Amino acid sequence: MTMDKTESEWEDELTPEQYHVLREKGTEPAFTGEYDSVFDDGAYSCGACGAKLFDSETKFDAGCGWPSFYDAIPGTVLLSPDDSLDMERTEVTCMRCGSHLGHVFEGEGLDVPTDQRYCINSLSLQFTPDIS
Repeated sequence: MTMDKTESEWEDELTPEQYHVLREKGTEPAFTGEYDSVFDDGAYSCGACGAKLFDSETKFDAGCGWPSFYDAIPGTVLLSPDDSLDMERTEVTCMRCGSHLGHVFEGEGLDVPTDQRYCINSLSLQFTPDIS
């Protein structure tokens, strides 16, 4: 279910940095993102459309410089082959609006339940803390 917005509408709604990452498939520099070292309880949503994508329970410190999750909320992201930059990777996009979030890597031997690392740009996310 993709949202029907023009790129001009996205450009008007997002900051230039968010637009570059979310709509032009850019990447923020490592260790510069707002959520790299946030480990509070809460939910991470798409920075473009607000769809809930990740729960804080699946976030972990991979030491890579970007927020890392070992799983996404089922049915919220689309995984697609990405051979840009002469690398074989798997791109992660928001199922609702099609915005670029980052990439998922497998088989790195990480001590997480899925052996997956969703490496996600902070600029692609909005964090909502649990208030309890």
